Order: sequence, then C-alpha cells, then structure tokens
Amino acid sequence: MVQQYLDHCKAILTSPYTLVKGGSKEVPLVSLFGYQNEYDLREGFPLLTTKKMAIKSITHELIWFMRGETNIKYLVDNKVPLWTRDGFNHNYKNLVREGIFSDGLVKYSPDWEKAVADYEQRIREDSEFAQKYGDLGPVYGAQWRNWKSVGKDGEVVKVDQLSKLIEILKNKPTSKKNVLTAWNPGDLSRMALEPCHMFFQVNSDSNILDLQMYQRSCDQFLGVPLNIASYAMLTQIIAQETKLEPRRLIHTFGDSHFYCGTGKRGIWYKENLNKFQDMVSSVKELQDYLNVLEDLNKLLPPEAIGEEGYDHVTAIIEQLSRTPKQLPRLEIADKPFDKLTIDDFILEDYDHDPQIKRKMAV
Repeated sequence: MVQQYLDHCKAILTSPYTLVKGGSKEVPLVSLFGYQNEYDLREGFPLLTTKKMAIKSITHELIWFMRGETNIKYLVDNKVPLWTRDGFNHNYKNLVREGIFSDGLVKYSPDWEKAVADYEQRIREDSEFAQKYGDLGPVYGAQWRNWKSVGKDGEVVKVDQLSKLIEILKNKPTSKKNVLTAWNPGDLSRMALEPCHMFFQVNSDSNILDLQMYQRSCDQFLGVPLNIASYAMLTQIIAQETKLEPRRLIHTFGDSHFYCGTGKRGIWYKENLNKFQDMVSSVKELQDYLNVLEDLNKLLPPEAIGEEGYDHVTAIIEQLSRTPKQLPRLEIADKPFDKLTIDDFILEDYDHDPQIKRKMAV
C-alpha cells in the first residue's frame, strides 16, 4: 500500500500530463488528473508508515461521519482540527455581522490564523457558541445518514444511505446498485466544503467485500493518507456488520495534487516545472531525494512570513526518501456502525517514520 502511495506521488511530480495551476484555496498546486490504486486489506491496515499518522483523528472523523453529525463541536472536543478552518470560513460572515471577529481578515495571514485559533477555543468552551457557529452545512454526515429528497406527494423524504447500504448487503449482497453518494447538487452551495470523496460502491459475492471510492479532489500529502485509512476502516466496519470478509479497497482519483506554497514560492513551480520534473526524474536511489531537496531549497524563493508550511512538495520529496515498513493491524469491536466509539478501535504494531508537518490549505 505505502509503495503504491509513493509511486503515485512521484507520478504527480513527473508525469508529462502534470499541470501547475491555480487552486480554489488561493494556493497553487502541482496536479495530475486521473489515477487508481487498490489495496488488499488482508495484507494489513493501509496506514502510511513513511510518516506518523494521526490515527485517532482519522477514527474520530469517521465516527462523526457515521453518526450523521455536521457540527465540529465533537471534533474540537476530541482535539481533531481537520474541519476547524472550514468551520471558521463557513461561518465567518455571520461572525463578522455579530461583531465577534473583524472584517477583512486575509486568509493565511497571522491575524487570520489567530482568529481561527480563537474560534476553535470558543467552540470548545461555549456550547451555545458552538451550536450557533460550529455547523458546516449539509456535509458528509448529513448526506450519508440524512439525505433529503422530495416524495410523491411533495413531502420531504429523508434517506439514511449508510443504513440502507448495509441492509442491501445483508439481504441482496450481489447487488450492483449498492452506492452511497455525498454529492448532492441541491446542497452544494450550503456546504462549508463540497465533498472531495464523492461516492463509493460496494461489491460482494456473499463472502467477500470490496469497496471502490471516487475522490474528485485529492490533497495528496495531507488528505489522501487519511482518506485511504478512513475508507479502509469503513470497509472493515461494513464487512463486520454484514458478516463478510473485507478484501479490497479501490481508490479512484480525479485531481491529485500537492500544494506548492503561496506567493513567489508557488509562482516558481509554475515557471520552472520542467526543471523541477527533471530533478525528480533523475533520482535512482532513495537517498537521492534528499539531494534533490537540498538543491531545491537553494532555488526556491522563501515562503512569506506567517505563511510558511503551505509548500507540500518539499515535504513529499523528503517522504519519498524513506523506506516503507510493514503494515499495522486494526481491530474494531463487532458493533453496529452507529454505536462505535473511539475505544472500540485498537491499532496494533504500527511502526512509522517521524511526522512531517505542513499546513492544510482551506
């Protein structure tokens, strides 16, 4: 699994189809469209070993999805920062209107970072504030458990897609129609972030379970390793509840990308893509990636003060120099999916390299 991830990373950096383009989050990105990996879950839990992964954050987020929640209070209380910035951005206009934060904050600036930290603290300490300003709109949890449609008589019908998918697997496991989607066009404008992992389909022959997920937008350094682990976890949970053996996770990618820094740093990658690709393509041994990193750091403009950490390219080059280790094992209590808690997940034999820190673009 880890080698597949690393090979995919190198393909993004070296493919003749790679582009450097503007992103929706005000940080340019090195991008490759179209790719697929598959992981045999019988070989171990596909958690990245070439850097330390925050397994509790991954687990808490999946529990949050499966419960149908859309307010970040649960995540913040459990020290999971994955959605805090999106929550702040989504509620910012209302926070300004109420005089809680000042208008005109520049995204990624030190003042913006401080405001996000203050917002997170208020969410943690003030339940009324969290209820009013912590919701993200109808994101994943709402679509998975509470999809709203219009019935025959014009009434609103709520669809619990995840429960329905599990029931179909129990009663008609060979169905080719067992699909769950988070991409609800009518709700997109009300979401803090449109779904990146848009939908998944499960497949079975009454014995094994395969799951294929399509992801339209793929933050390859920070997001994708979490997505792989999360959907492997979900596959295992669904398989246990339906008495099937979890076999394969198939991950189909739309736009896979690395953020390449703000300001002059991002511009350099766009103007020097061919030179950069030649540097990476020349690598023959893992140690050579560190030489590329050293040379690259001499060429790159410095990141703007207060905006350090948004260049993920240098981070992945460091990670490419590392050797994958044996995959860990994950034990999950045999309980209904919506009854699971963090204590029901036990990760065993996780051997990993040190963490490589970067900031998430939002």
